[in-house]
Amino acid sequence: MLENVNSVSDLKKLTIKELPVLAGEIRDFLITSISETGGHLASNLGVVELTIALHYCFDSPVDKIVWDVGHQSYVHKILTGRRDKFDTLRKYKGLSGFPKTSESPHDIVDTGHSSTSISAALGLATARDLSGEKHSVLAVIGDGSMTGGLAFEGINHAGRLDTNLIVILNDNQMSISENVGALSKHLNRLRTAPSYSVAKENVHRFLKRLPIFGEALGEMTLRTKDAIKYLLIPNTMFDEYGFNYIGPFDGHNLPQLIDVLKRVKKMKGPILLHVYTKKGKGYPLAERSPENYHGIEPYDIESGRPIKVKVWNTYSDVFGKTLLQMARDNDKIVAITAAMPSGVGLTPFAAEFPSRVFDVGIAEGHAVTFAAGLARAGYVPVFAVYSTFLQRGYDQILHDIALPKLHAVFAVDRAGIVGGDGETHQGLYDVSFLCGIPNMTVLAPKNKNELIDMMKFAADFDAPIAIRYPKGAVSSVYKEVRSPIVFGKSETLEQGRDILIIFAGDMGETAAYVYEQLSRGGYEPTLVNARFMKPIDTDLVDSLADYKYVFVLESVVETGGLANSILFQANKRNTLNKEVVFMAFNFPDTFVAQGGRPEILREYGLDEKAILGKILKAVGDEK
Repeated sequence: MLENVNSVSDLKKLTIKELPVLAGEIRDFLITSISETGGHLASNLGVVELTIALHYCFDSPVDKIVWDVGHQSYVHKILTGRRDKFDTLRKYKGLSGFPKTSESPHDIVDTGHSSTSISAALGLATARDLSGEKHSVLAVIGDGSMTGGLAFEGINHAGRLDTNLIVILNDNQMSISENVGALSKHLNRLRTAPSYSVAKENVHRFLKRLPIFGEALGEMTLRTKDAIKYLLIPNTMFDEYGFNYIGPFDGHNLPQLIDVLKRVKKMKGPILLHVYTKKGKGYPLAERSPENYHGIEPYDIESGRPIKVKVWNTYSDVFGKTLLQMARDNDKIVAITAAMPSGVGLTPFAAEFPSRVFDVGIAEGHAVTFAAGLARAGYVPVFAVYSTFLQRGYDQILHDIALPKLHAVFAVDRAGIVGGDGETHQGLYDVSFLCGIPNMTVLAPKNKNELIDMMKFAADFDAPIAIRYPKGAVSSVYKEVRSPIVFGKSETLEQGRDILIIFAGDMGETAAYVYEQLSRGGYEPTLVNARFMKPIDTDLVDSLADYKYVFVLESVVETGGLANSILFQANKRNTLNKEVVFMAFNFPDTFVAQGGRPEILREYGLDEKAILGKILKAVGDEK
């Protein structure tokens, strides 16, 4: 059946009795396809029926369906004509793993981060009203994304505007890890409340029958109705925000979903439809362990094990083990995560010190200000967070941490190129926004040992400090060199003349390769590990006058990066020769698309051979 569904119009030709068969085929397709490409499996298996029902009842793209985060939009892509491209999913120049407006008119907004759908959908609904149009606007948001403050800002505004807006709350009790907090408890009570919607409809039907005689009696009757309603119906937080709450309903019951959506489509004002689903539905391994199948590399379907051997000694692993050891020696160290304890390496810490690790949900801004409170009280909060998600707490870093110069440590995971998740997840921008904040210190380790040493340095630093490190296996570059971390000072690994090569963090292996090739060619370059992205080593800046050629290697965008800071300081200190050739190897001021790290580096001329070739050309290839 799936072979004949290549568009939304094809879907609508099917009978309701045929749709469960289609759902089963879509699940089989997802399990097989993602086993070959990797991707977000569990979340998509959980929304198969919901997605089918939405497209069956609404007319996309005339009706606007906004997917929160968007990692659960694979079924949506299948039903809107992109099934034949799934072999390119998340690959270089292939199908995006998130909604992408340049990819299809059915993808209404570009997404990738959570909690944005309600605000975006409300803007679309308001524009529709201003233009006098009549189509439906829907936001599909998970209960994990509902923990983000932006979701509540959107709900608060929507309730006040009272425009026609449908919010579908997909409640699977998971974000990446299991959901935590008061909202999760509230939704659990609604899930387990017997026949909430039926009781609500019966009470409303009864109250409508109460007669009203005269104006005075009418006002008294209305007050009586409200009193009865609050007495008989367990009110939800969404009702209080001005939404008409409907649910909860089984998100895997297609006939029921279609019936409910057809009724909801005709209703006025802001509606919140609560459906509960099973993450990983239809693949037992993912059902039992949805966290392990949230984002997965290519895997064997029968065993569920990744085809590639898992890299155990990653920077995240080293961070987690080191922090645990430090916490054993210092009871003031506490850890914070925003809904991804396993992703950032905090699982061992949580097992040994459960009262000292805090999962705040998908709420990075809150996590930062929460850390500020802990730091103010004498604790050492360590917020472990992906680079791309730290952006969501920028104001809090500047205002609540840096301004009062509080001792908080930011463990910035996934810095640099991330890969298949694309533009919304690349960790290329943290240096630019962190280095522009007064009182902030930013470091980048060249290898495993330096990350350990930087963490110990950060724990004793007594001011805001961030350590950025990449995704994947630790580097062994210059592992025999382990000089002490000194504030604001770089590390000279090889002393030479004429040519100065400066690198930061994960560009260490590339810099070492370039150094080795130049040395073999008869050159005598100096190789320097910057260590500090901020502050810049002024002694290093002053030494620029001793060189004919200066090359800076870094995995950040050029705007606000290490090279820019070095040039600024050199100009300020008047230490740069007019004759010197200065070249920066970094990413342009752009958003970098999805793909493997080697492919992306080649695309931007930042792979080893390309950099070496440009350097040889710059020095004239004298040797």
